[in-house]
Amino acid sequence: MPEETHNPPAPPLAEPSAEQALPDVQPVDVPLADALPVDALPVHAKVPVTYASAGVDLTSGERAKQRIKMLARKTFNKHVLSEIGGFGGLFALDLERFPQPVLVSSADGVGTKLKVAFELGIHHTVGADLVNHCVNDIAVQGATPLFFLDYLATGRFGDGDESTVETIVRGLSEACRANGCVLIGGETAQMPGFYADGEYDLAGTVIGCANRQDIITGEQIEAGDVLIGLPSNGLHTNGYSLARKLLFEVARYGPDQYVNELKDKTGAALMRTHRSYLAIIKKLAATGPQGRLVHGLAHITGGGITENLPRILPRGTAAVVDLASWTVPPIFEHLQQLGDVDQDEMLRTFNMGIGLIAVVPAELVTRAKAVLNRANERHHIIGRVTRGARRVTYN
Repeated sequence: MPEETHNPPAPPLAEPSAEQALPDVQPVDVPLADALPVDALPVHAKVPVTYASAGVDLTSGERAKQRIKMLARKTFNKHVLSEIGGFGGLFALDLERFPQPVLVSSADGVGTKLKVAFELGIHHTVGADLVNHCVNDIAVQGATPLFFLDYLATGRFGDGDESTVETIVRGLSEACRANGCVLIGGETAQMPGFYADGEYDLAGTVIGCANRQDIITGEQIEAGDVLIGLPSNGLHTNGYSLARKLLFEVARYGPDQYVNELKDKTGAALMRTHRSYLAIIKKLAATGPQGRLVHGLAHITGGGITENLPRILPRGTAAVVDLASWTVPPIFEHLQQLGDVDQDEMLRTFNMGIGLIAVVPAELVTRAKAVLNRANERHHIIGRVTRGARRVTYN
């Protein structure tokens, strides 16, 4: 048996003396929320956090998507097998039209041209800028555009933002119809804290198709071929970071200011829409009795003629371009003057007024010019292909 132990009882507490008496304590009303840390509050006292309080308005986003659906459906044709809102767009390829199909794709964005659109509140043309840019990129390879997907991201859907989104997508829809392709789907994202209020980004991807024998790669280009340049509408969608710096920071022009050297308001000159060359490319790429009229086609975008023309030149060839063969539009001349920009820098930043170059065999130039004239397409003989190391030199 374990040994039992007994603890003695505790002595009684002594009454405090007068000197030891506790002072009177007055009660103080302290709100519970101030007295306790948040994580100590009762659950029922917390304010529920929602997606909307984080900046994402699902209700406004859904309303915008419903408007987008209607605009996209206007572009649909019999080859579309899906609805807007599915996990992916379904498109049935016409194998009678394309018995030897090769899919051709291109993705791009509008870039800092959007900064001008924000400043001016012009949102109906940026969709065409995007679609036309992408379509041109695949058309120069002999492809027909089939469908387009867009990506539109903004900070939040606030007052008026739904209308802006609808305006942007209407421009995409109209440009898709003009180019004969379907706006089959895309993504509209709210990203609070990522974009400033009233700003957004816009990008897209086009998918087209060509029969294998109709692909244009430039591999047939040879010394002696002639370069035919087709005019641009202006900057199209490239060089805007430099253009904005020169016009708004160096010259301190306002976007609504009329500038004599531009023969237009600054903003209007910058917002001219990127051209679609699809219709004239189809005519130039058609195969006739003497074969195809073109050996190659170059879309002149970021990098100018200097960097884009060599993309289609085969090894052992080069190009000589005569700068006096066309009149450079006033906007490019004024930009160069404002910043004392070196000529080489201009030529590898801007299109300088030439948006498309067709490389034509010398013996077919007369026929090519006739096709262009019938289409009322202005054009210039701007140079020739020579032997060399896949680069452009200027006279």
